[in-house]
Amino acid sequence: MAATPKPETLAAFEAAKGFMPVGEGLALHAAASAAAALGLPLLEVGTYCGRSTILLADAAREAGVAAITVDHHRGSEEQQPGWEYHDPTVVDPEVGLMDTLPTFRRTLHRAGLEEHVIAIVGRSPQVAAAWGGKLGFVFIDGGHTDEHATGDYEGWAPHLAVGGTLVIHDVFPDPADGGQAPYRIYLRALASGAFEEVSVTDSLRVLRRTGEGV
Repeated sequence: MAATPKPETLAAFEAAKGFMPVGEGLALHAAASAAAALGLPLLEVGTYCGRSTILLADAAREAGVAAITVDHHRGSEEQQPGWEYHDPTVVDPEVGLMDTLPTFRRTLHRAGLEEHVIAIVGRSPQVAAAWGGKLGFVFIDGGHTDEHATGDYEGWAPHLAVGGTLVIHDVFPDPADGGQAPYRIYLRALASGAFEEVSVTDSLRVLRRTGEGV
């Protein structure tokens, strides 16, 4: 039976600023909880304000592993001024740039999960290049350009242990529904022969690493 978050955790998720629907969140939590059995860290690329991080932290807390989140906290391309997902409340008035880090920290504090999360502030490819250990779970939910999605996949998939779980968000086979970059890295993972699909929940794809390769 799939793990489910505690009611207070789910309430914190629903109250947090962000875009992930509840159904996808529950699928993410179930995948993270199952992957945590490997005893390796759970990593998220693309934090924004911490909505999905709450669910990863809950899974990590239950398993006694670390939840690690990587983001530069300056917002992805579609969150910049003039774009559809721009939120002026997370712009730093002093420097005039987006800064979601303070909101993210408040999100974790309200959920009582700060001590279960290691937040890395930096660009995903640079952090991945400096990363040394294996991961049991990688959740790719960063920028939606081909450059950013490919960089996230090529940077972090090699660190995923065999038997580990790769989750990709915002996978839309139909271009009318959304950007195609996450869909392309999803297809690439399957074509590599190193991953098998475990589940599909709306735009969330859960894959398991079955062998080496990217």
